[in-house]
Amino acid sequence: MTSNKLQNRFLVIGLGSPIMTDDAIGLKIAEAIEELHLPDVDTLQEAIGGLEILPMIHGYRFAIIVDAIQTYQYKPGTVMIFNPEDFDSTIKEASAHDVNLATAMKMGRDMDPDIMPESVRFVAVEVEDIQTMSESMTEKVAAAVEHAKDAVLYIMNELRCPTEPDQTS
Repeated sequence: MTSNKLQNRFLVIGLGSPIMTDDAIGLKIAEAIEELHLPDVDTLQEAIGGLEILPMIHGYRFAIIVDAIQTYQYKPGTVMIFNPEDFDSTIKEASAHDVNLATAMKMGRDMDPDIMPESVRFVAVEVEDIQTMSESMTEKVAAAVEHAKDAVLYIMNELRCPTEPDQTS
């Protein structure tokens, strides 16, 4: 059910730093989505995290957050899709200055659920280097921009046209 307070629009937020090698991947993905000029999509490119993201996503029906991830479990350039529940184990009590995205999302839903997005999804790209100062990404991560853009478009399509549950049983 859509809240009357939510715009029937998508917000794609690319997170990262343009000067820390592969950390720019979220920014590049958001830029690729912006270049499509989709009528129901707004994009932002930000170097923020935690609670700072809440005012940006307020009022949108759907939010897709794109960012770098470094798990060391996947090859650099691997594109992954997550739901907020995938990060439940990382939710913790913390000061307002040390809040991860999962904790911020929970706090936002607890404080003002009527203006939080109906659906928040995450697209993350496994990165190789987020320590080196450079405006260029590594080759494998740069090559993942197109795949990650496709993942964002897939999520949008899924949210625009949800499949109906099977009622035949």
